[in-house]
Amino acid sequence: MKFLTLSVAASIALSLSAQAEDSDGNGANLPPASTKTGVTYENDIKPIFDASCLKCHDSKKKKQAAKLSLDTLAGIMKGDRDGAVVKPGDSAHSDLLLSVAHVGDPDSYMPKRAKKLSDEQIGLIRAWIDQGAK
Repeated sequence: MKFLTLSVAASIALSLSAQAEDSDGNGANLPPASTKTGVTYENDIKPIFDASCLKCHDSKKKKQAAKLSLDTLAGIMKGDRDGAVVKPGDSAHSDLLLSVAHVGDPDSYMPKRAKKLSDEQIGLIRAWIDQGAK
């Protein structure tokens, strides 16, 4: 009986979360977060950024696009010339996720000079942000 109660509570929480995301227009257009737990920058996210983003967003480059560095967790948390790009715990409102998921302003879609990230990669980034962007 306890398990059933917890399952119902979890279902309600997920439903409310999805409704909140849909109310601002972002959640309905985002791939779902990966179900993987314990997603970390170093193990899961950095390899994605290394392959698709560092050509333009590497702190070692002299000319860094939007002054955003994706090669270190500190650089990501610092954000770009306009401020924070990640809201830990809130992927649906994190500019980084919206850009790679191609949601919102087409001028901000990333990566610009590489193939769009897969839904699986976007789902991992989303899970990482939702899990606190550690």
